[in-house]
Amino acid sequence: MTDHNGILNQLLDGSWQDQNTGNRVGIAIKDIVIKSSLDGLEAQLVAKQHLGQKLAVVSDPNTHAVLGQRVFKALKKDGFDVVEYIWEKPICSSTGVDHIRHITRHCDAGIAVGSGTISDTVKYASFLDKRPYSVFATSPMNAYSSSTASVLFNGFKRSISCIGPQAIFFDLEVVANCPKNLISAAFADVICRTTSQVDWLLSHLLTATEYTDTPYALLRYDEPAMIDNADKMLTGDINAIAMLTRISVIMGLGSQFTATTHSGSMAEHMISHYIDMFAGEKHPQSSHGEQVGVGTITMSQLHNQVLGNSEPPILNPTKIPVHWIKQQFSREMAESMIKQTQAKALDKLSARKLNDLLADKWETIRQQLMMYMLPHEKLRNAMKSAGCPLTASDLNLDGEFYKEAVSSARFIRDRFSMLDVVDDSSGLESFTSTLRV
Repeated sequence: MTDHNGILNQLLDGSWQDQNTGNRVGIAIKDIVIKSSLDGLEAQLVAKQHLGQKLAVVSDPNTHAVLGQRVFKALKKDGFDVVEYIWEKPICSSTGVDHIRHITRHCDAGIAVGSGTISDTVKYASFLDKRPYSVFATSPMNAYSSSTASVLFNGFKRSISCIGPQAIFFDLEVVANCPKNLISAAFADVICRTTSQVDWLLSHLLTATEYTDTPYALLRYDEPAMIDNADKMLTGDINAIAMLTRISVIMGLGSQFTATTHSGSMAEHMISHYIDMFAGEKHPQSSHGEQVGVGTITMSQLHNQVLGNSEPPILNPTKIPVHWIKQQFSREMAESMIKQTQAKALDKLSARKLNDLLADKWETIRQQLMMYMLPHEKLRNAMKSAGCPLTASDLNLDGEFYKEAVSSARFIRDRFSMLDVVDDSSGLESFTSTLRV
């Protein structure tokens, strides 16, 4: 059984050194195990973190069949005090979190087996109840290692800071055999580094948002090879899946290094959140990662377009469409969106200052940002090789609604991105008219 932990072992023992700062970097998670197979090791791994605790193994019908049942039986056989809960229709919402809190109220710790929905729900429930939890992953996604949870509150998706797991366990034979669309979604959700870093650095350079390169220095160990091996992701190749798993874990850890999710969640994620929040009956039930992937392609196109121009954009004071927002959305959502946008909106003075900065430093800013993005076609080809949806129609999403999501996503969060730059200069409508939907 090959150990695929690589650089993660240095993060676990705090020995990894950030070459940019000279600081040694560690993480709060106590154990991350990535092996070709964990069959027969389940109880031993759990005992390191949860010996003597009453455990609740939480899965859904699919993840119970592929791994949850095996974990429960292994723990039961080894003498753990353990109960099993198979959640028929999981949803990571305030109601879903309350449900899991009630179901697991007599337990000391949780063992989440499954997807981001199961993981985030158990994560937030455990945080509220001040209990530890660990995860057996069934796909290679980054939600497991993140210290935040994406939770729906009255239909509005929020990223909630909480505490990550004690340990995460990846059985690569299980992960490699998960539904292919989950592997493609995981690939899309980490290759978004190429757009989220550009947006975050742009925000730093123009609005002094705090920024650090640490998560990206870690991602650079595997990202080039991951892109070069994109065509192997769906073949069951264990080494390719291990690489994707490692980079997914590191992507999720970004919030631990930065105390924010900016490093891996900028405009491409806001587009996905807009779809989840407002598509309603038009929602095609595509996954978060699939939507983020299409948003990444869109933002890559926008980044390449703006940064390919030797002349800087000329910014105007932000026009918040208050009347439209109040007409389109519930009162609570409208108030939140207006407040979020006001926090980053440009007035005449700030627009003038940014235009002066751009006029003086545009070439330097442009070159700094271009260092971290991929050429659009290279990104698109890698995602195509990994089986990722590339357009709104690939998601079975209405094209006009997707254009609305791109032009309106900037209003749902206070994060400053290229969407804001373009909308406050030439306007996003001319860009969305060129999108392949």
